[in-house]
Amino acid sequence: MASLSPSIHSSCNLKSVFLGERSGVRCPNNPVVKIGFLRKPIECKESRIGKMPIEVPSNVTIVLEGQDLKVKGPLGELSRTYPREVLVKREESGHLKVAKAMDTRRANQMHGLFRTLTDNMVVGVSKGFEKKLQLVGVGYRAMLEGKDLVLSLGFSHPVRMPIPEGLKVKVEENTRLSVTGYDKCSIGEFAAAIRKWRPPEPYKGKGVRYADEVVRRKEGKAGKKK
Repeated sequence: MASLSPSIHSSCNLKSVFLGERSGVRCPNNPVVKIGFLRKPIECKESRIGKMPIEVPSNVTIVLEGQDLKVKGPLGELSRTYPREVLVKREESGHLKVAKAMDTRRANQMHGLFRTLTDNMVVGVSKGFEKKLQLVGVGYRAMLEGKDLVLSLGFSHPVRMPIPEGLKVKVEENTRLSVTGYDKCSIGEFAAAIRKWRPPEPYKGKGVRYADEVVRRKEGKAGKKK
């Protein structure tokens, strides 16, 4: 019988030896050759959002101490402590730059996130943010009583919500709300808390919705045909 080729010799293992003896084919007792592949190091590309500089208006004051950043403007003051994966620095042009302090996956994930959070701080204290909501439903209305927002949403009692400090709520035509402030996170949380009391239902669209929200409607059950 012809001898096996060297490529087959290198791929023979213990299982093939036993199978070969049963079938009459004998594999030589050569050591098993393992082939390894060198893996290239994973390169973390720089975030397209994270590498964009942040423009600081003239009416905004920046105080940077290590990983702590304080931003003060005409509307208020915000501060944030950054993790060790990202680094915030002030350029000669006056712009803020958020960079990665290390080349890891976690640093790559945080790069664009904290650049966006930093930009929201600068825009918030200089221009502010606004979130609009709308009440849809018969008898649904909203009103302000002191520092509380009172909502009538079809429950047996009105819903009373204290307005957080730093936020302002304006009611128009009893069914339109606008939440304004300099902290975008606080505005989003309070607006979500208002919507949570009565989310819009898909059949008639009743409930509290964002002004730019699209509610997908469903067709109700059709009556039994006679």
